[in-house]
Amino acid sequence: MTSRIAVLCIDAVDPPAVADFWCRVLDWQVRDESEGGIEIGPSDPAQPGIDVLPVPERKPGKNRLHLDLRADGSTTEQELRRLLELGATRVDVGQPPDASWTVLADPEGNEFCLLHRTMQEL
Repeated sequence: MTSRIAVLCIDAVDPPAVADFWCRVLDWQVRDESEGGIEIGPSDPAQPGIDVLPVPERKPGKNRLHLDLRADGSTTEQELRRLLELGATRVDVGQPPDASWTVLADPEGNEFCLLHRTMQEL
């Protein structure tokens, strides 16, 4: 027997703003919303989603866990522009200058990476 990832959790001071950002990035929708947080995910409820949970403080440092994204149906450059237009910011976490990824952060500073190889290049 094994375990399966059911959901990833992101803490946020402003859960609606963070959930909206990730819904636009991933083309997902809100699955459920309560005082305990906002669940977002793809249209298939059997697929893992993200719970955006309220916390009183902003994160103090670098994430210990982060998402890696790949452009799908566009170039990496086009996807990077789109993510920046949606509110992502570039972040320096000490990555090498020739890294095969770009480090970004969501509106509350949660880091994630855009990998330079697209889904079509795999």
